Order: sequence, then structure tokens, then C-alpha cells
Amino acid sequence: EKLVVVLRDGRKLIGVLRSFDQYANLVLTDTTERIHYADVYGDIPRGVFIVRGENVVLLGEIDLDKEDTVPLREVPVEQVFALQQQEKEARVAKEKSRNRVLHDLGFSVDWSRDDMY
Repeated sequence: EKLVVVLRDGRKLIGVLRSFDQYANLVLTDTTERIHYADVYGDIPRGVFIVRGENVVLLGEIDLDKEDTVPLREVPVEQVFALQQQEKEARVAKEKSRNRVLHDLGFSVDWSRDDMY
């Protein structure tokens, strides 16, 4: 059966279930790691993947009939990484701006690890 597995670190794996045990340890074959951003996604082929049960957050079967009707667009994974990096840089810039305004108003803001005593 084709499954989607969400891991504790946030990764999403899609693969064919070959084996499992009472601890929810899984063996997946033809596994791909799917990276999402907004309405696009990219896949990284991983091959055979052994997942320890304590890392499984969610496990679900993929409906093969509905798999092709997903409203997401596949793009190269490098493009997804670039979009994620742009969002991260924008978020950091916004946070720095907010911290600067708060500091000017007299609030204590943790600027960085170097600012600690």
C-alpha cells in the first residue's frame, strides 16, 4: 500500500509499505521525501527507508484514484528550497525591524546570543 508518513522532525515521506512491527517501525520502498511550499512541491527520491516508530507522527494511506487531482504543482526541489529561503529571509528582516522599534520604545529585546551576559 502506498502511504504518507509525517515524521516528528516535519519531514513527509511517501512510499510503499513493505513491513511493520508492534512498535510501528516501518520499512518503506520507492520512498520520496516531499517538500511543500504554498501551492508547489518538490520530491527528493530516497529509495528504501527504515523509520523508527517513535518518530512517526502521522501515517495514512494514499488514495491512488485521487492522487492525481491534488491542487499542487510539481516543480524542481531547488525552486522549493529557494522559495522557502526567501520566506525565511523576509521573516528575519521583519523580526529585526520589529525588535528595533521595540528597542527604541525602551523594551528589552534579545538581539542575539552575543548580547547575553
